Amino acid sequence: MKTSILIYFFSFSLLLTSCARSVFKEKWLKEEAPATYVARFETTKGVFDVEVYREWSPLAADRFYQTVKHRFYNNTLFYRVVPNFVVQWGNTDTAVYKKWAAKKLPDEPVKQSNLKGYMSYARSGKETRGSTLFINLADNKRLDTLVAGGVKGYPPIGKVIRGMQVVDSLYSGYGGATMSKYDTLQKYPELFMKQFPKLDKIQKAYLIK
Repeated sequence: MKTSILIYFFSFSLLLTSCARSVFKEKWLKEEAPATYVARFETTKGVFDVEVYREWSPLAADRFYQTVKHRFYNNTLFYRVVPNFVVQWGNTDTAVYKKWAAKKLPDEPVKQSNLKGYMSYARSGKETRGSTLFINLADNKRLDTLVAGGVKGYPPIGKVIRGMQVVDSLYSGYGGATMSKYDTLQKYPELFMKQFPKLDKIQKAYLIK
């Protein structure tokens, strides 16, 4: 029994760190998103669709388009799910993430409010958007003007147009506790999953129009 559990976690870690991810290519950064487009997320709880509006945050809409098109979010965890606040995810494969992160994404002003179902990039300071995303599980208007890391607000780039019930059903029993173990997720994903085995994940994300 113990052996089978170890094999499971080892296999799962391989999925998290390597499966179905493309190698970064500089030319991808020249791909401009259409005015509107839809990304579909197939998850362990079901499917949801996000429609992105380029006019809301043009540079971020382009980067999201590029990353989804090239399978950046396949086999990634919803590693932070806080009821009545946000669900958050991002690529934690440092070999892949660092290649994208090296291409800085300039900050943009907030044009839409962080209402329930709206999706924005998270960040840790100036020009750090581009990987981690969150969907608001409630109206979080304070995020429109919150200053963190010297930058004001989190600009939404799109909203859930189908499957919000799926987003709401993602496992949230750990609350914010997973964030204190974020380094473990990046360095030792199998250990992270032993500590938080009920987390849901994105099986694949892709463009549908």
